[in-house]
Amino acid sequence: MPGLLQGRKILILGVANKRSIAWASALAARAQGADLFLTYQGDRIKESVLELAATVPGTLTAPCDATDEASVATLFAEVKSKWGKLDGMVHSIAFAPAAELERPFVETSRDGFKTALDVSAYTLVALCRQARPLFEAAGGGSVTAYTYLGSERAVPGYNVMGVAKAALESSVRYLASEMGSAKIRVNAISPGPLNTLSARGVSGFTKILDVVKDRAPLRRNIEASEVADTTVFMLSDWSRGITGELIHVDAGYHAMGL
Repeated sequence: MPGLLQGRKILILGVANKRSIAWASALAARAQGADLFLTYQGDRIKESVLELAATVPGTLTAPCDATDEASVATLFAEVKSKWGKLDGMVHSIAFAPAAELERPFVETSRDGFKTALDVSAYTLVALCRQARPLFEAAGGGSVTAYTYLGSERAVPGYNVMGVAKAALESSVRYLASEMGSAKIRVNAISPGPLNTLSARGVSGFTKILDVVKDRAPLRRNIEASEVADTTVFMLSDWSRGITGELIHVDAGYHAMGL
């Protein structure tokens, strides 16, 4: 029986290491038959991504700084050269200077605010703009971006990243509205806290894990594989009627008042 993504061409941006949600999703997509194209930014990440890609035969890789228009254009020229089309794209890109997560939100610097919004939200817009012709060549496609509950509620220590994720979620809705006519769906997944490299930069992260475990309806934290499986669903035809949506994969924690 063929997989849900058999023969689909999937571009994944934001793999950092073996613990990243993007990597878990890459493995899940591959298990369902997808062909993968992974990106990396800079030499610090390059070695890790290349090592991971080597474990999945046939996986393509390329550098990309999603905040640089020329770099994004070069990436999609490479994707076009290799594949000629694109069926799915995963946006797992977010960043805020460490100092902005360590001090009170009211003390967020102007430059830190700009950086967080540019990297975490505007990159989705820039990537979708370049990806659209390749999606059209495939007859449509699916874009999935990762966000977090800190966009909807004030989570201690998440600070400007929460504002950036709120902008990302709004961007998802506007992109879904404009790209739907080309049969391109755009959605967001909001995972519960996971022990990733980026999460460890949030002050009090261990306490957040404990709170979610105690109060979530399922009385546990989630696993990266659960986010990955949902990502595969969102990239597949099984979610063909869903766009502009925010899906929580957090053991139900978002539904709780206290």
